Amino acid sequence: MHRLKTLGGDLKAMAGRLFRSPPIADAGALAEFIDMQSAFVVQKGIYEYSRARAGHYAKVLFKEQAFLDAVDRSRWSAYPIGLAMVAELVEGVLRPLAGDDRSRQLDALRALILSVFDRYPVPAALGERTWSEARAELARRLQLIGLHPVKRAFEVADPFVRAYFDLLPINEALRRNEFPTIHGYLRATLCNVHEELTKRMDGPALVAALLGDPSGTRAASAH
Repeated sequence: MHRLKTLGGDLKAMAGRLFRSPPIADAGALAEFIDMQSAFVVQKGIYEYSRARAGHYAKVLFKEQAFLDAVDRSRWSAYPIGLAMVAELVEGVLRPLAGDDRSRQLDALRALILSVFDRYPVPAALGERTWSEARAELARRLQLIGLHPVKRAFEVADPFVRAYFDLLPINEALRRNEFPTIHGYLRATLCNVHEELTKRMDGPALVAALLGDPSGTRAASAH
């Protein structure tokens, strides 16, 4: 299922699935979690902010094709940013469990994130060149993960806020003073993602799966 084809009216259904999902104990489940959470984070912000900014005119605005086209471009452009943020958050949770295999685990996580990105065909709203550039930028950001101490969940968003803010489909003059609002939204939402991940994941099994050790012996030896 392509998460980014879910429009604003279906976000409640997506949210419901986020909180009714099984434990995260293997790479496939982690990929699904990352995909859904990344799409939800970026789309929820785009739709809710746009509706709030439009006020009573929201119903009219969301029927205008020009605006819908802008939203489509915005959400696809923002999806790699969502992937980068969720990837860094996940790495921070898993890092203490990796032991001496931290480097291998990080390589596996990077490959997993790029495989999630590659699930999607080139969005018509962006085109092949822009989508390819977005992948390259995501790969660059993934290379930076692990080069600093683990951040607290709400800090993960900080380097990404400006890029996300600039993609919002609202005229720059109208949103100029609302950067702190968007910053706060991303911080709070990533805290929720962190809580959901730590609640659902089977850490040793997940680390073993990323390291290609289904028996879990490496994860067990790390403790």
